[in-house]
Amino acid sequence: MPTPLILIAEDDPNIAALVERYLSREGYATHIAADGEATLEAFRRLSPSLLVLDLMLPYVDGWEICRRLRAESSVPILMLTARAEELDRVLGLTLGADDYLVKPFSPREMVARVKAILRRATGGGGPPLPLVQGGLCLYPEQHRLTRDGHEVPLTRSEFQLLHTLMSRPGRVFSRDELLNRLHTDGAVVIDRVVDVHVGRLRQKLEPNPAQPRYILTVRGAGYKFSGDGDHA
Repeated sequence: MPTPLILIAEDDPNIAALVERYLSREGYATHIAADGEATLEAFRRLSPSLLVLDLMLPYVDGWEICRRLRAESSVPILMLTARAEELDRVLGLTLGADDYLVKPFSPREMVARVKAILRRATGGGGPPLPLVQGGLCLYPEQHRLTRDGHEVPLTRSEFQLLHTLMSRPGRVFSRDELLNRLHTDGAVVIDRVVDVHVGRLRQKLEPNPAQPRYILTVRGAGYKFSGDGDHA
């Protein structure tokens, strides 16, 4: 199995060296790009397994890089940002990043997140593990869901929608994206279908469907999953 190559897009040489050192210790191959244009060039030339992407890069910023790369590739992206505002994190995740870290960050946490993202991207080399979030436990192979140990019956579409959201907690999915996951046979459907499924899931999962803490609405953007007690 080839060694995964991690592309590090970071203009601060100290942070870039730190990230490279910790990833190299774990056996990953690495390449550093110090600005946005160099990142795009290296990405297309090297075909990395994962991109560690600083948002505040010279010439082409991380948001634009994310937007361009998502038009041509599904390679995982871990964002690094000095901006802790929720709107910035939501924007990055909406553009297609898989996860984010706010500076200053723990190098060990960064490595753990890289490993987790690559595991999800490659399927982990074995049967998929249950997705466990906030009292919910979803079993992908068995098409089962439990809440606090109790079985929750779901339709095929409800299960598929929840699986998509739980697979990427915090990531905002537009209605169109969710529709594409639900209907792969080319059928013409309206995005209202997603709202109906979300409403049914909330009735089954939420202690108070009017104040959901699992499936959250991001106004003007879509839906995201959160099992940490947020409310929206």
